[in-house]
Amino acid sequence: MEKNNNELSAENAQILANGHAHPNANGVVHPKKKAVAPAADGWRQVLWNTWDAFADVAWFIICCIGYILQDLYYIAFGYPEKELNTDIALITGGGNGLGRLLAERLGKMGTKVVIWDINKKGIAETVQIVEEAGGYCKGYVVDISKKEEVYKAADVIRDEVGDITLLINNAGVVSGLHLLDTPDHLIERSFNVNVMAHFWTTKAFLPKMIENDRGHIATIASLAGHVGISKLVDYCASKFAAVGFDEALRLELEVLGHTNIRTTCICPFFIQATGMFDDVNARWVPTLNPNDVADRVIAAIRKNEKLAVIPGFLKVLLSFKWTFPWGCVGGLLKRLVPDASPHGLPSSIAVPAVPLNSSSKSTAADIAALDAELSSVTLPAKPPSMLIQRTPSLGERVL
Repeated sequence: MEKNNNELSAENAQILANGHAHPNANGVVHPKKKAVAPAADGWRQVLWNTWDAFADVAWFIICCIGYILQDLYYIAFGYPEKELNTDIALITGGGNGLGRLLAERLGKMGTKVVIWDINKKGIAETVQIVEEAGGYCKGYVVDISKKEEVYKAADVIRDEVGDITLLINNAGVVSGLHLLDTPDHLIERSFNVNVMAHFWTTKAFLPKMIENDRGHIATIASLAGHVGISKLVDYCASKFAAVGFDEALRLELEVLGHTNIRTTCICPFFIQATGMFDDVNARWVPTLNPNDVADRVIAAIRKNEKLAVIPGFLKVLLSFKWTFPWGCVGGLLKRLVPDASPHGLPSSIAVPAVPLNSSSKSTAADIAALDAELSSVTLPAKPPSMLIQRTPSLGERVL
């Protein structure tokens, strides 16, 4: 019997509308077949699934107790520390500030140190400091926001120095402006340097770490990677991403069985004398001495710590963020950091634009000219409308 579309039931009409029930050209419609429900699992399978889930939960609880007891033991008697004298370390943003202090300490420990920065003068000064202290240090002008430069420089290091076994993603930038006053290119710069560069450096050096079954990746993040601060919207967002990068990478390495590749996330409060937050208006918690922070970073790496919050008591306060209402949390943050960037550079100071096809010599010359100009700048009392607060080392980082 043939049917036309006007005589179809609602169900069959829907089938035709979807185009799934025209087995031939004469419009014959076959009745829709009802799906057959799969047979229920037998009682043995149900019992086994229940037991398997119970055993998994029980084993998880036992492991958690073991990790807690191990941590308590280490707190009481000290964490075991590894030696770094056979490592080859790469420090991004090593031309000044915290990066220079880390290079100096690693050099004294016998570690071969390689530093990357965009400030050629700062690189030369760091290399000289490390070598005068008896250490080994080589420096390269690299803009880590450009993945092509990162991959190219990584190949050069492998040929000239060796395989990197300790990667310290230290470089960072900050704009220090309200979001609507921040130019788009500074927002992009914050993300390119503060987090995207971590992807490029890790992809450049992690394969050899896995091949050699040895390596350590340290992320210099920030407490601003756990809480929001006014005038640091782009900075906080990039540091939240850096914290997430470290945690996800650590978990992924464990899942893949690369347990000898360690990661450490460093989250300090504002650091003094590094050029990014020197004039920060902070209350209740004092700004940090950069030498103390550098010592803490080295200790965290040697102890294979997963997360190092500086100062340590703030780690406890972080748990309050998810416990108390936002009114309490927001009120504390506004009082803790009333103004993260009271001053800025004059609007006449701008980073020179460098053509993509320019040579490294011209880039270094532009940076040197910028260094000289920035060195003579006196910060105004009134903040400008759109500027990036920087010292001569644009590759340096803090917080």
